[in-house]
Amino acid sequence: MEAGIQGKIVFVTGGASGIGKGIVTAFCQAGADVIFCDMNEAGGKRLCEELESYRCTFVKADVSNESELTTTVNDIIKRKGNIDIIVNNAGVGNFGSILDVSVEDFDKVLRINLRPVFITAKLLAKHRADNPYLNSYGRIVNIASTRYLMSEPNSEAYAASKGGIVSLTHALALSLSKYNITVNCISPGWIETGDYDQLRPIDHKQHPSGRVGVPQDIAQTCLFLCNPANNFINGQNIVVDGGMTKKMIYEE
Repeated sequence: MEAGIQGKIVFVTGGASGIGKGIVTAFCQAGADVIFCDMNEAGGKRLCEELESYRCTFVKADVSNESELTTTVNDIIKRKGNIDIIVNNAGVGNFGSILDVSVEDFDKVLRINLRPVFITAKLLAKHRADNPYLNSYGRIVNIASTRYLMSEPNSEAYAASKGGIVSLTHALALSLSKYNITVNCISPGWIETGDYDQLRPIDHKQHPSGRVGVPQDIAQTCLFLCNPANNFINGQNIVVDGGMTKKMIYEE
């Protein structure tokens, strides 16, 4: 069990696969009471079956739908009495040429990646404002990306959403400090969520850490930030990328 995490009520968005699955698994194994949402109902139910010996609950919900997300959060609060930790992980890419990506496509990425961070924080803040006796501990961890800082062509919507998460994180950290809720974000680099064995030696070698990342790298950072002893880390963006954003690269 992770010190300080046992018994905490945790809500994770986009938890059925990839990085989200790693986060849900890590918090369950740390002894938390985990509720996660996703659009992938089959994947969500399958993960709960895999974690049947832990406290794990799946809710099918579309985070881009304000009403669905609000209902999901409020239902958790009604049943559990509180949410100690929120991990905003849900996200999509939708990469494409600026000539082809419509304004509606752009807005859809923001509705999935960025807007839920504000909605979940607002709902938690309201609950804590109405119940000040709960304001001894709280954590929000938002999953951004190293693309907040660096880009490649055809990634405008994704980059904008992740950059927005980084900025929204430090704004929320100040606004929610009165409730003793710290707000931080994590910017993953290359985190392989598929078949790790299919990666080439050069894929690993290009990272200063000597390997491509795995979801557990992000999950362990979440656990670290949510440890009650780590309340002096606030409003920060933690880059977890094997050192790649510190590597100077020139094309010959």
